[in-house]
Amino acid sequence: QVQLVESGGGLVEAGGSLRLSCAASGGTFSSYAMGWFRQAPGKEREFLAVIYMSGGGTFYAGSLKGRFTISRDNAKNTVYLQMNRLKPEDTAVYYCAADPIYDLRRWGAGYGLNYWGKGTLVTVSS
Repeated sequence: QVQLVESGGGLVEAGGSLRLSCAASGGTFSSYAMGWFRQAPGKEREFLAVIYMSGGGTFYAGSLKGRFTISRDNAKNTVYLQMNRLKPEDTAVYYCAADPIYDLRRWGAGYGLNYWGKGTLVTVSS
């Protein structure tokens, strides 16, 4: 059983940056593809990015337009999401997820993934 704990959320002004972290425990971290999603109030959960087990491949939602970067440190069992040029519409609860399969259709849909964290709130003020 893999446990995921997100951190790094908070309040930031528009145009600012935040780096989210997701620490994993209870499994072999390097065996899992890791990804980030978000859910804004009143909206459906949205896929943001996924990174391959070794970190050798990444895939992003097109809507991000290069503002966010996913990375991982397998020695620290942690995946990161660097968020730059934040906008008020980025306000949401951000979740990380883990799955042993790097299937971009599954990740893009956000369903059937094995493990989820409880989320961290990001609020971007205008």
